[in-house]
Amino acid sequence: MLRPTAFAVFVRSHVGRAVLFACGWVCVVIGVIGLVLPMVPGVVFLILAAWCFSRSSMRFETWLLRHPVLGPSVVAWRAGGIIPRKAKLLAGASIVLGAVLAWFSGAPGWALAVAYTCMTLAAAYVFTRPEG
Repeated sequence: MLRPTAFAVFVRSHVGRAVLFACGWVCVVIGVIGLVLPMVPGVVFLILAAWCFSRSSMRFETWLLRHPVLGPSVVAWRAGGIIPRKAKLLAGASIVLGAVLAWFSGAPGWALAVAYTCMTLAAAYVFTRPEG
């Protein structure tokens, strides 16, 4: 018989569920801020919030998935990793802006190399997701 992992045991506890519930709400707040502010990845935090709620509160997971503004992108992601074209273009523009700002920041060359590598990998991931 397989033994449950420490994380699985933690999630089943009252404390674990409370921690995930609180993390879910923190992610919702950051996600809402991200929908308003450029260069803050809002949908990523909403997806994470849905994951937290799925392990802590079915009621709030359902609320998030059915929310007319916050829910559609999370539902699309769960349906097949779908990222809408508008979101891809916004992500691409944010990455380019971040790269330009990093260039003018005066950061050392190794830090720019790491930042540009991460940005390139993130862009590759986003642009290879289906558009639905």
